[in-house]
Amino acid sequence: MTARARWVLVAVVLLVAGVVAVWPRGADPGPVAAPPEPDLTAARVAAALEPCPVGAGGPTALREARAECLADGSRVVVSNVLGGRAVLVNVWATWCPPCRDELPLLAEYAASPDAVDVVGVAIKSPPKDVLDLLHTLDVRFPNLLDRDGSVERGLKVPDALPASYLVAADGTVTFIGQPRVFRGVDDIREAVSRYLGGAR
Repeated sequence: MTARARWVLVAVVLLVAGVVAVWPRGADPGPVAAPPEPDLTAARVAAALEPCPVGAGGPTALREARAECLADGSRVVVSNVLGGRAVLVNVWATWCPPCRDELPLLAEYAASPDAVDVVGVAIKSPPKDVLDLLHTLDVRFPNLLDRDGSVERGLKVPDALPASYLVAADGTVTFIGQPRVFRGVDDIREAVSRYLGGAR
């Protein structure tokens, strides 16, 4: 290659580099939008859950916790849902086999005349899967979806599910450790009586 050809090649490379350096860039597209949520209208209608109750003066540990009321998709303050009366809270997930066994028992208990209110809290589960499972199991009592983990943190939910708690009318929360998993409706009645006593 002659000296002239080398200089021509260098000039072309420098010209291309200069053009690339000053070529206008496209605007920064910013953060990528999350995919839209699936339409849960049909799943909510099929599940036919009872609406989430509204109270006041619930557990202090849950005053900052927010969750989705699965009956209508609204965001609720969890302590308000659980406030003002005795409530049996059951924390569960769609991927938990013992939860699937326990939910129908809780539904049977909730339908009995002497029952305290029952509220379910689904964690770490897609909302459509939650609604579909509740529909399949014919569970109708109010259920929340803990999308951000605030309920899970507030209740200090253990790793093993399901986990149940009794909330007294004064907002006191008691973890039900015995039995850890309900095997029958009588187990639920006995646990409510033992852990709640007359504090309804």
